[in-house]
Amino acid sequence: MSTFSHLNAGGEANMVDVSDKDVTKREATAEGFLYVSEDVIRQISEAKIAKGDVFAVARVAGIQGAKRCADLIPLCHPLALSKVDINFDVQADKNRIKATCYCKLSGKTGVEMEALTGVNVALLTLFDMCKAIDPGMHMEGVRVLEKKGGKTGHWQSDRQQA
Repeated sequence: MSTFSHLNAGGEANMVDVSDKDVTKREATAEGFLYVSEDVIRQISEAKIAKGDVFAVARVAGIQGAKRCADLIPLCHPLALSKVDINFDVQADKNRIKATCYCKLSGKTGVEMEALTGVNVALLTLFDMCKAIDPGMHMEGVRVLEKKGGKTGHWQSDRQQA
C-alpha cells in the first residue's frame, strides 16, 4: 500500500474512499501574499483603482474558488462548505497584501485544499485588478496555517512568515 493516499497499490491516481469516515467538524485556514509596488498600495488605500473595490471583488472570487476546488483539483471531493471567509491585510511597510481564507464544514474529509484554493483565487483576482499599475507583482507564501477535525485532530504551522 502506498503512503500517498491518492495512489492505489499499483501506483495509479485514485480518489480516496471516505464513505466509512466519521462526519466531524473540519476547519482550515490558509494564507498567502501578493507583493506589489508602493503605487498599488497607495491607489488601493485611496480607492483609486479603475476597476473598483478590489477587495470586494477578490473576496467574492476567493469564496467562489474555495467552493469550486473539486472542479480544479482532480482528486478532491466536492464539498458542501458551510463557511468561507476571506480577509485582506494591507502591509504597506512590506509592500504586500496578505490574504487569508478560512473554510469550515461538517464532513468526512478536510478543507485544506479549499482554503488554499480560496487564497490563490483571491490573490489572482487582486493581481488581475491591479496589473495595469504594476505588472511585476508576485505571489508568495501560500500555505496552510491551521487545520482542525478528522482523525489527525488539530494541526497548526510552527513556521513563522517573514
